[in-house]
Amino acid sequence: MPLRKRFSHKVAALRRKAGLSQEAFADRCGFARSYMSRIERGKGNPSLDAIETLASGLRVPVNELFED
Repeated sequence: MPLRKRFSHKVAALRRKAGLSQEAFADRCGFARSYMSRIERGKGNPSLDAIETLASGLRVPVNELFED
């Protein structure tokens, strides 16, 4: 599975584990819900800054977003 797809699944799983809706998580990160949807579907290509924001919003270290 490509890295972008694995990353998208991990972000979605961690968001659900945190009990956040996609919209609430997008708000927490300062992103549009449509952008968050693209990330979670593996269609977005988040920048390093966005990856850092996602990790912060999930309250996990950045490397956890890349672990299987």
